[in-house]
Amino acid sequence: MRGLFVVFPELTYCSVFHVLILLVFHCPFLLAANHIDVLKILDLSDTMEGVSLEAGLCTNRRGMEEVDLAYKIEKKIQVSIPTKQLFPEFPVDFSLLATVRAQRGAQCFLLSLYDPEGVQQLGVELGRSPVFLYEDQDGQPTPDLYPVFKKVSLADGKWHRLAYSVEGKKVTLYLDCQKIMTLDLPRGQDPKVSTEGVTVFGTRLLDEEVFEGEIQQLLIVPDPSAAADYCQNYIPDCDSALPYSSLSLDPEEVTLPTRIRMHLCPVNMHYLSLFMLLFYFH
Repeated sequence: MRGLFVVFPELTYCSVFHVLILLVFHCPFLLAANHIDVLKILDLSDTMEGVSLEAGLCTNRRGMEEVDLAYKIEKKIQVSIPTKQLFPEFPVDFSLLATVRAQRGAQCFLLSLYDPEGVQQLGVELGRSPVFLYEDQDGQPTPDLYPVFKKVSLADGKWHRLAYSVEGKKVTLYLDCQKIMTLDLPRGQDPKVSTEGVTVFGTRLLDEEVFEGEIQQLLIVPDPSAAADYCQNYIPDCDSALPYSSLSLDPEEVTLPTRIRMHLCPVNMHYLSLFMLLFYFH
């Protein structure tokens, strides 16, 4: 902060405050949204029967000796927790992010959230033409109006970076860093997902189909814009380092490293110069 006054000695603290506020809005990567690491809270571990640690999306990353690590699930396991352990209150608008490789031909649910009466309110399906299951406290939308992403396959035996953005009455799918499509999500005006029920990993209650494959990351972020930037902020391409240690499978809860933040927002440095000049002559 002191350096700003060396360059522009007439800047007031109020002016600098305005500059910082403007920078936050023009460079949102300076602030990292809090995320919920579902795998960590589920306490998924290679000590469980049928679960092991394997190589993840990238077996070789630039500047890193270790490979990405992922959990390989070879048996039909079912892990569940009270949803309150994820959120005290589930966000209205959010992103759901996953890096996963399902078995070829699978058709199963990766994640399911239920209310206290056993009604499924949220479900992420893997397979061909996957459905994004969402139902608010009033039963909206009805099952015939659930968004279905036709001509998309999430069970082709390949790694995928999967990101859903839920905002208002729309849900957008980003797959492997590309925006695929936006579909209607005709929920109510004040939609709520109960946190009084349970969250189930890898299946739905009473389903025979259970997820088998590898999973490197599963996050819920209370920010619908996080989905669009999943490949930059969470799981970048193999020519970039991970923003977390692959040995712990634990994404950092704080800001991104400075060198990454600067790379993500180079154009906005022009805003900084412009704002400083404006405030200097103000």
